[in-house]
Order: sequence, then structure tokens, then C-alpha cells
Amino acid sequence: MDSPASARVDSWLWAVRVYKTRSAATTGCRAGHVRVNGERVKASQSVRPGDEVRVRVAGFDRILVVRTCLVKRVGASVAAEAMTDLTPPPPPREETAVVAVRDRGAGRPTKRERRDLEKLRDR
Repeated sequence: MDSPASARVDSWLWAVRVYKTRSAATTGCRAGHVRVNGERVKASQSVRPGDEVRVRVAGFDRILVVRTCLVKRVGASVAAEAMTDLTPPPPPREETAVVAVRDRGAGRPTKRERRDLEKLRDR
């Protein structure tokens, strides 16, 4: 199977499984969450091998480099070969986070419990 020289950016993002649907990929482009080589693009913008695509998904940026242009949705293993993922690992979560837990159905906190909760939040 011969891959095309270029593909629409929304179609490519759908084909490599960044978005679940092509319409979701189009909506992401319209909202400005997709950048190709540093510039915001429309859904009809074409991508070629070597282009850097930055996609904002679930509040995080994914940095992808196009290796193969795909137009049709493919399996996960083929999709992984069609791109190079340069996304840095997420920052480590804070392990010292203190969360106040109350028993379910315990009712409203008393004045003392409320003050203790406020002390925890103000840390």
C-alpha cells in the first residue's frame, strides 16, 4: 500500500488515533488546539512527512512528527509507526498532598472540624 505525499491534518490526526472521530479532529483545529510547524491551522491544511504537529488534548500538549501520511484509520501498531511522539513525560505528582476526608453521611462539619479543614487548605 503506497502512502500519499500529503494528507489533511484532521484526517491524519484521526487516522493515527489522536482523536476518536474525524469531526472531533476538525473541531480541535477550529478551536486552535492544533499547530503545524508552530502555526495554527485549519482542518484542511495538509501535512507532509517531517512536519511537527502540536495537539492540545485533555489539557496537555502532544508533540508529534509526521513519518507517514495516512488518510484511512489504521490499527494502533501501524499508527504508532506513522508518527514519532516527542511529548515530554508529565511532571511528577506531589506526594505530600493532604486531603481532608469525611465519612459519607456524617452531616455538616462542626465548628472545630471546619476550622481544622480550613487549616489544611491554607497550608
